Order: sequence, then structure tokens, then C-alpha cells
Amino acid sequence: MDTYECTVCGYIYNPAIGDPDSGIAPGTKFEDIPDDWVCPVCGVGKGDFEKR
Repeated sequence: MDTYECTVCGYIYNPAIGDPDSGIAPGTKFEDIPDDWVCPVCGVGKGDFEKR
């Protein structure tokens, strides 16, 4: 699975890890994250992430 990087702060979303603190289970593809999810570090939306 592809990882995605926040273009604002550099946070890497890794699907193998997910974002458990935000309720995103390990194994969740970036495309399957709800549209209202935000970067856990800086708070920007999914639109500010780029595939690595």
C-alpha cells in the first residue's frame, strides 16, 4: 500500500499503521479514510497529502 505525506508538516500516513488515535485502524488505505479526517500533527485535510 502507498504511503501519503502531509505537504504542510511532513507527517507520513502509513496504511500498515493507520491512525489509531483518530480511529483509523491499521490496514486502512488512504482512499478509505473518511473525508473529514485531518492530519494528526497539524490539522490540515486530506487534500494536503501527496502520494509518496
